[in-house]
Amino acid sequence: MKRLILAAALGLGMGGIAHADPIEGNWKMPSGYNAKIASCGGAFCLTYTTGPHKGKTFGQMQPTGKGKYAGTVTDYTKGGKEYSGKGALSGNTLSVSGCVLGGLICRSQSLTRL
Repeated sequence: MKRLILAAALGLGMGGIAHADPIEGNWKMPSGYNAKIASCGGAFCLTYTTGPHKGKTFGQMQPTGKGKYAGTVTDYTKGGKEYSGKGALSGNTLSVSGCVLGGLICRSQSLTRL
């Protein structure tokens, strides 16, 4: 009986643990600035943690499956212009791209996990 109670308590305790999405964490950008990706309102927000735009959110992505994400990306070097964006996670590299005109013009960069 004691084993049953212990097993049930362990099972209930483990059920409450939240698992982080692989995209969450701290990232180094090609510019040399750092960014943090964290859960926000059912999506994942990309926020600068260093540099001239520190504290500004520059992207919001939702998982689409198999390490892929889709959402929006904001470019503060272009006056805060917003682009449709997508991301692909492969190991410790997150490739992010933003496109306009239905995907005709795109710009991409790779972030490296810190």
